[in-house]
Amino acid sequence: MSRKESQVEIRERAERIKQAIDYLNQKIASIEREGEPSPPGCSVARYTAKGRKDRYWYYQLKADKAIFPKVQKENEFSRYQHLGKAGSEAHVDAILSVVRRIQIEELTKAIDGLKESWCDLYSDDKKVGNRVD
Repeated sequence: MSRKESQVEIRERAERIKQAIDYLNQKIASIEREGEPSPPGCSVARYTAKGRKDRYWYYQLKADKAIFPKVQKENEFSRYQHLGKAGSEAHVDAILSVVRRIQIEELTKAIDGLKESWCDLYSDDKKVGNRVD
């Protein structure tokens, strides 16, 4: 294969990578238009509260760090945000926001991998694991 043909092939592969990155960026934009994603490190958790006769189940948005402002104390933050009962608007919105964040994180990882692949097309370095002719 001549050097000119291999450059054409490289440009074609680079264009496919660019198109894939553009497609994934459009997916991210579409997800962001659906609503705000949750902050990183957040998940929805269920907990019980004991009443006089029964136990009650409630839900909370739980973060790795204290990021939610406390209701009764200014300038203080909590790791938890109360969402209420199952199916409440806050509960469903929180679940959807966590799903959006996860989708965006995974799409971003895919874009990063494609960018690395694009760099490999134009790199002269011999990488471990690549066959060298």
